[in-house]
Amino acid sequence: MQYTLKKSLGQHFLHDENMCQKIVLQLQHIPGMNLLEIGPGAGALTKYLLKWDDIHYKAIEIDKEKVEYLSKTYPVIKDKIIEQDILKADAPFDAQFDVIGNFPYNISSQILFKVLDWETQVHEVIGMFQKEVAQRIAAPPGSKVYGILSVLIQAFFKVEYLFDVNPNCFTPPPKVMSGVIRLANLHNPYAIENKKKFTLLVKTAFNQRRKTLRNAVKSILPPDALNYALMGKRAEQLSVADFVGLYKQYMV
Repeated sequence: MQYTLKKSLGQHFLHDENMCQKIVLQLQHIPGMNLLEIGPGAGALTKYLLKWDDIHYKAIEIDKEKVEYLSKTYPVIKDKIIEQDILKADAPFDAQFDVIGNFPYNISSQILFKVLDWETQVHEVIGMFQKEVAQRIAAPPGSKVYGILSVLIQAFFKVEYLFDVNPNCFTPPPKVMSGVIRLANLHNPYAIENKKKFTLLVKTAFNQRRKTLRNAVKSILPPDALNYALMGKRAEQLSVADFVGLYKQYMV
C-alpha cells in the first residue's frame, strides 16, 4: 500500500534507519511502561517500538491514510492506534506514561502545550523538532531565543538537547535542521498550583519582550507589583525561578 505526503499536516518522513534507532534508544525501556507515540506517520519509529512486546503502546494519528497504512503494514498496531487530532485528545492512559514522536513541525509548539496539560502524568518525552524550536525549549535566560516555551517547559521538566538530525534523513528533506530533545519530569519542583495563571504571566511578559517587565505585565498585576525588584528588567533576563517568584507574590 502506498501513502502520500500531506504538506498541510507538516509531514516529512524519516527514512534513515540508523537515526530512527538512535531516537528510539533515547527512551528508557521499562517493562510494563505506558508509551504514547504522537504522529507515527509511515512507521519510522513505530516498527522499532512495536518490538517491545512488554510495554503498553498507543499511537495518535490524525491522517486516515496513514492509519490504514500502519494497520495493514503492522497488524499488531490495529487496536493500539487512536485516529484523532492530538490537540483535542484526552490523556491516552490513566496512569503515568512516556511520549515519543517526530512531531509535525507546524504544530510542535502546540503539542508541547498539550504535554503541559498532561504534565502530572507525563514521565518523559523524547521528541524531534525543528532545531530552532528545540533550541528555544532548551535555551537559558539571557539567550535571544529564550522565551515562553523555555520558561513554561523548564518550570516542569529538565530539558536536554540530545543531537541534530540532518535534512537528508527525511523524505522530502525539510529546509531546516532538526533536533531531538529529552524532557524529564521534575514533578513540579516550584509547586506551581495554578498553571493557567503562571502561563498568563509568562505569555504576557514575552508578548512585549522589548519592554521592561513593568510595562509588559502592568495590565495583569496589582499596582504595588510595579515596585517589585525585577520590574526594570526585560522578560528574557528573568530565570524560571524569577518568574515563579513574581507569580507567587502577586498571582496566587
